[in-house]
Amino acid sequence: MTGPVATARELAASLLAPAAAAVEAAGAVPRGHLDALAGAGLYGLTGPRPSGGLGADAVTVAAVVEELAAGDLATTFVWLQHLGVVARLAAAGTHPQLLADLCAGRRRAGVALQAATRPGPPAMTARADGGDLVLDGAVPWVTGWGAVDVLLVAARDGADVAFVLVDAVEGPTLAVAAQPLVAVRASATVELRLTGHRVPADRLVRRRPFSEVLAADAATLRVNGSLALGLVRRCTRLVGPSPLDGELAAVRARLDAAGPDELPAARAEAAALAHRAAGALAVASGSSAVRSGSDAERTLREALFLLVFGTRPAIRAALLDRLGAASAPR
Repeated sequence: MTGPVATARELAASLLAPAAAAVEAAGAVPRGHLDALAGAGLYGLTGPRPSGGLGADAVTVAAVVEELAAGDLATTFVWLQHLGVVARLAAAGTHPQLLADLCAGRRRAGVALQAATRPGPPAMTARADGGDLVLDGAVPWVTGWGAVDVLLVAARDGADVAFVLVDAVEGPTLAVAAQPLVAVRASATVELRLTGHRVPADRLVRRRPFSEVLAADAATLRVNGSLALGLVRRCTRLVGPSPLDGELAAVRARLDAAGPDELPAARAEAAALAHRAAGALAVASGSSAVRSGSDAERTLREALFLLVFGTRPAIRAALLDRLGAASAPR
């Protein structure tokens, strides 16, 4: 492959991987890492070409995510949230200047979506008040705080989900609290709380029926699977030639071929393989694997993180089955 995939592979090898341990120890992704991704055009990977994006297809996006995650999961995790905002703005056809700025990396974005896009009562709501939208609620996992300028927040408004742009600035009605993670600590993941937070009505990106949002959820699962594949790729490079190479290719192919109904099982397979590959790397590394800051130690913690990141009930059930802890039939 050429183009953005080759660019991502080179950045991962020359910049991300050599600095990954130091980034984890520092607890923050360096601005220079994100600037390098922006300079390479990767902040516009999912953006349309008229807006300055690369217009990459789904296969290319997945391959780029995998290459970057093989280098440094924390940096990739922060950048990946931005891609989701670019894609949603492009699909909505709104805020063209912001979309151009995001594609160029002049402005950077994060997401706060899960509180209103999952089954059950919403943890984030929106209501109209005059010329404003008023947001109330909390989102437990918001990544990249301090490195992003704007958040795309999902909030339930009756039977609809409103996707709203919120400036990533603390204040009387916007508070954050750091989440103490066991891995990807440098991602600066926080809990976001909005209390009567007002934004102008023109910050609305799109409004969709909640039923449509739920039905479209499976489309987001494939690219997240590339984070796990990236971890496996890292392990294969550090371990050397082994059966893991063939397993990586096979799991990638199943993810690419999976339809909406098959994606949860394919995602579970990718996460389980990352967990097993990280264990193989630890064994191959020997006693150095238990030294804090080693590649093997960090990769093991990241594999744990990916066992639970972005899961859905079907993914969790498939993983428990693979790990021998599925619930007995009743």
